[in-house]
Amino acid sequence: MRILVVEDEKTLAESLKTGLTDEKFAVDVINDGKEGYELAATEEYDTIILDIMLPGMDGVTICGKLRAEDIHTPIIMLTAKDALDDKLTGFMYGADDYLVKPFSFEELLARIRALIRRSTVKESVLKIDNLLLNPSAHIVTRKGKEISLTGKEYALLEYFMHHPNQILTREQILNHVWDYSYDSMSNIIEVLIRRLRNKIDRDFPEDKKLFTTVRGLGYRLGTQDEKI
Repeated sequence: MRILVVEDEKTLAESLKTGLTDEKFAVDVINDGKEGYELAATEEYDTIILDIMLPGMDGVTICGKLRAEDIHTPIIMLTAKDALDDKLTGFMYGADDYLVKPFSFEELLARIRALIRRSTVKESVLKIDNLLLNPSAHIVTRKGKEISLTGKEYALLEYFMHHPNQILTREQILNHVWDYSYDSMSNIIEVLIRRLRNKIDRDFPEDKKLFTTVRGLGYRLGTQDEKI
């Protein structure tokens, strides 16, 4: 899961990035409103954490522009103000939730997870053949046997399982599972795909192979028998 934090208080922004990264999210941090808007309008995120008072472009304007462009990524507005009219303005321009500073990280995390569940087509356990992923418990099993995954392996598998039998390109995977500063020339995707293939396919030799490399295009997780 990938999150964009647009917050000009650098100490708070970096604190949020550290906490969310520890919770297995990929996090981009931007301190300027215009740059935040450009990233939110061109990249794919699961949630945007958006301060109202920003240099370059304020959060309400950013939210309104994104909604006008039919971008419906869940947005949590942050502000030091707690007046009712500020909250109503944020909601009027399309914000999904609102937090007043100072707030606890645990509350923010709970609201992020609630928004992601709400915006996800399937809130229940994800299933491909006999491979199950429980988003709430962060548990993956095949044939009832739990599979131990690192944070990035889990994030990558979850992305695949939200797109069953679809070919995902390297660029799509990079954009969704890693933050903006990631070195795109690295071979980490290939390494993680190989690890997942070993844990999900090789360790269950009597079952269907679920991972397919589609040469020249990307990777697919599913039960299709067709080989490309």
